[in-house]
Parts: sequence; C-alpha cells; structure tokens
Amino acid sequence: MSDKQIILTHSEIEHKIRRIAYQIYESNVKNTEVILAGIDENGYILAKKIKTVLSKISDLNVVLCKVSIDKKKPLNPISTSLKPEDYKNKSIVLVDDVLNSGSTLIYGVKHFLDVPLKQFKTAVLVNRNHKKYPVKADFKGISLSTTLKEHIEVSLVTNAYEAALI
Repeated sequence: MSDKQIILTHSEIEHKIRRIAYQIYESNVKNTEVILAGIDENGYILAKKIKTVLSKISDLNVVLCKVSIDKKKPLNPISTSLKPEDYKNKSIVLVDDVLNSGSTLIYGVKHFLDVPLKQFKTAVLVNRNHKKYPVKADFKGISLSTTLKEHIEVSLVTNAYEAALI
C-alpha cells in the first residue's frame, strides 16, 4: 500500500467547516431555514458538523437530511430522511466529503430537482478536478489537481479529522 500524504489536518478541516458554514449563512441570510442534505456516510457527518457551526453563528433553522445513494450504482433509487413535501420551496445545500468525478453529486442533485426549490447549492470538503459531469461545488474547503490514480480519503471521526491523498 502506498504512503498517504496529509492534505488537511484536524484544525484545517475545522477551519474549512467554519468557512463553509459562513458561506452557507451568507447565501441564506434572507431565509429562515436551510436544509443540509448530507450524502451518506461522510457527507452526512460533514453536514452535521456544518449544522453545529451554523447554529452557533446564525439564527437559521438548520434541518439535517440524510441522502442515501448507491455510489457504485447511482441509478438505483435514492432515499432521503425527509419527504419531498418537507423540502418543497426550501433552500437546500447538498453536502459530500469529496467531489471526484461528479457522479454522486449529480445524481443527488437530480433527485432533489423533482420538487420545486427556493435555492439549491452544493458543498464539499475536497474538490478534485476530474469531473465527468457538469457539476460544481458552490462551497468547497479545498480544490486539488490530482492524478486519476490518486485517491482522497477523508476521516471525520472522533477528534482526529484528516484528509489524505493516497
């Protein structure tokens, strides 16, 4: 197994989460509520961490939504912890840990477009520049140019967050 190169440390990830939370707040300053739809598993963990910061820095009602997508077969049905009527005409931010090819994010976006929304944005911790699909992250922690053979691994557990290039 190849060595891993740390690209974001625990404190850097905390800083990126705080910055993303402020950006989400700024884009929703006229709203009373925002839905953070985190793609299971790391995207949902990241969404929970963003919610914690957003709740401290704003008076927005922040609602979490877990989005379950089969990343190997993204055409399989997508499920969410909220019903469509719960996010109809609301502001949604779709959250994932890494934007690689864009397939997970684009299928997540497609799922939410079946319902009229007030605003739709995307947020990722690490944005790679190997997109197959025309999807972008509106809020991102870091953008990297990597080779196709390299892999980004994000750990958001306990008190030792890290993002590494493998």
